[in-house]
Amino acid sequence: MFELEEKGYFYLLLIIPILLGLFAYVQLWKKKKQAEFGDLQLIKKLSPERSIFKPILKFGVLLLAIFFLIVGLVNPKIGTKVEKVKREGIDIVFAVDVSKSMLAEDVSPNRLEKGKQLVSQIINNLGDDRIGIIAYSGSAFPVLPITTDYSVAKMFLQSMNTSTISSQGTSIDEAIQLSGQFFDKKAKTQKLLIIISDGEDHSDNAKDAAEEAKELGIKIITIGVGSENGGRIPLKINGIVEGFQLDKNGEIVVTKRNPEVLTEIAKVTNGNYIDGNNTKAVVDFITERLKNIEKNEFEGMEMANFQSQFQWFLGIGFFLLLLDLGMTERKTKWVKKLNLFNEKEDE
Repeated sequence: MFELEEKGYFYLLLIIPILLGLFAYVQLWKKKKQAEFGDLQLIKKLSPERSIFKPILKFGVLLLAIFFLIVGLVNPKIGTKVEKVKREGIDIVFAVDVSKSMLAEDVSPNRLEKGKQLVSQIINNLGDDRIGIIAYSGSAFPVLPITTDYSVAKMFLQSMNTSTISSQGTSIDEAIQLSGQFFDKKAKTQKLLIIISDGEDHSDNAKDAAEEAKELGIKIITIGVGSENGGRIPLKINGIVEGFQLDKNGEIVVTKRNPEVLTEIAKVTNGNYIDGNNTKAVVDFITERLKNIEKNEFEGMEMANFQSQFQWFLGIGFFLLLLDLGMTERKTKWVKKLNLFNEKEDE
């Protein structure tokens, strides 16, 4: 089994057909100029040591060198087998609010980006825990199922925006209910749901959903982002503010963080609410809480002996480059004797 670490470098392979086209053009141009200069057979007799085949071979070696160097940059990785690995940790699901109110810039750069930064920093401080991600606004959407691959989790996290879910609102209850499907009910691992939201426009069923989560053994920690003074929701086109969100009466909407709702949800499961505007305080708090949660053993699938192979491709590429540099366009004596390419002149 294998994987390619930097697939973007494959675009460099477009150089090869471009070089092929240039080489063909140059060869046709040379042939045309030689025909203008004089008889082609006479020109061949005037340069008896010049090979017809060697320039093509030399160019082919150069293209091969470029190909291997590019594959080296892609860095193919080969794994010998997939094996079960035992880990100790808990299952954590992050539910990130992606409603329009999260675009308010009362915290820098805005509430949504602040929330994503918090999740990313928390992930950086995890050990062997499994994580999943949910996005929610008017409904909830599973972004990433439970996994131990933190790099993939961060990639999906960064792709989240207010367009991830078309329906607007803040249905925390649906996010809580969806998290129950992420956790393995048969597994003995501890279950933690971390909700990142401004707590505004919540549904009336959030407390009932939290009660159901408690019955499933899910503990909830809520993190509030935004200010209680509130902020406007900018409407941007190509990064430029063109105006602000208006309500039904044509007034500018001022959205405020609602810590009461988030605190109430957390208390139902004996969890905690924390102000999310201070990143370090949030990360330290979560890290400390995780230390006090009992870790359980679980099995995960992992690729064993998964190693980079770029050095082989780069080595072959550089060898072919040296071979190309040392290769002349003169006829090779022993090849000339064999006359494989009809290069021996008739006497």
